[in-house]
Amino acid sequence: MPNRPKYLNQLINAKHDGFPKVITGIRRCGKSYLLKELYRTHLINEGVKEDNIIILELDDAKNAAYRNPLTLNEYILSKCSDKRRQFYVFIDEIQRVYTIVNPDLTDGKTVLAKEEDSEVISFIDVTLGLSHESNIDLYITGSNSKMLSSDIVTEFRDKATEIHLQPLSFAEFCDWTKMEKSEALYEYMQHGGMPLAVLKSRDEKETYLKELFKTTYFKDILERKKLRREEALDELCTILATCTGELVNAEKLSNTFHSKRKEKISKETVSSYIQAFEDAFIIREAKRYDLKGRNFINSTRKYYFCDTGLRNARLDFMYPDEGQILENIVYNELVYHGYNVNVGCFDSVEKNENGKSVRKTYEVDFMATKGNETIYLQITDNISDAQTKKREVRPFILLNDQIKKIIVINRPVKETKDENGFTIIGITDFLLGL
Repeated sequence: MPNRPKYLNQLINAKHDGFPKVITGIRRCGKSYLLKELYRTHLINEGVKEDNIIILELDDAKNAAYRNPLTLNEYILSKCSDKRRQFYVFIDEIQRVYTIVNPDLTDGKTVLAKEEDSEVISFIDVTLGLSHESNIDLYITGSNSKMLSSDIVTEFRDKATEIHLQPLSFAEFCDWTKMEKSEALYEYMQHGGMPLAVLKSRDEKETYLKELFKTTYFKDILERKKLRREEALDELCTILATCTGELVNAEKLSNTFHSKRKEKISKETVSSYIQAFEDAFIIREAKRYDLKGRNFINSTRKYYFCDTGLRNARLDFMYPDEGQILENIVYNELVYHGYNVNVGCFDSVEKNENGKSVRKTYEVDFMATKGNETIYLQITDNISDAQTKKREVRPFILLNDQIKKIIVINRPVKETKDENGFTIIGITDFLLGL
């Protein structure tokens, strides 16, 4: 398995910071391996005794009793009762802990909480309580955004250190597979970087990635969201894969669903299913941002899959538009490196061939920001054709500002500048040089 140095260093830097370390990410992206293998090995190499590392896997049936928050709390405290020793506690899949009504209000009985109940005990209470113990350094993993959902932000997010894990970046993929970078890119575009898929044969990879949706992702979503329309969930996921990198909204997706399935689905249902995919970390959104008006445009947005292999699995590995995959890879790489990524757009009034003033809308593939840094990016297959290059650089020329502008092309081109001062770079050098 790969070393994942970025995430390992984040864990090392957060050690003993007084907060629980919350490792989130899509299922099967390597959270448990990062914690139980890489980080555990690091601790042992640093002199921590194996007996001082407590590991509890809550998705294992034999540990089902500890999904009760009070039972879990008592168990961990009993394992760490010797205050002279420093313990490192790893709790895997913490979201399996259910929420109960405070037993003081139920005559000591265990009663599952309903949404309207306010006096409850949840994994948040356990997590925060254990993290206050001076001899416990706590690490937890979870596979959906219940971990950091809006209703627990004030209770939890500002009292924890979040480490969000993604599938392998392109650099991690290259480092692990030892492929030549152009060959690695071709493979990465097709099958992505889900760790357990990387070293399988082609047929095994494709079967594995397809099955992840049916046996893991959809099952989780249906159970957690209490959804009944599995076929609708499946179809909408496929539509999103087809529309990767296209501007869409709930109404457009609803209409597309109707045209494909010959049955109606409301905009509200579409929105709730999209939210479920985002909660499971399967997709992310890129909002439209007016680069001149300096405000977000909420009418449409783009969606990208967390992994191109997963995206391609939805289309049975038939992908006629290579540009969509390149965009998805660049988007994921920017997110991996800490950028906030949106779609840039702006209007320009120009003369048409008849000399009449007309308003045209231009798009910049990505506006990426990190701290005080902002960059604009266009991703294209090739700019050797004069018309193609003119189309790609025109938005940059019209913007006429001091923000760095990069054209990423699907060719082995070393970084250079064109006559306008825009950076031109090949896709592999861009991905490996961020």
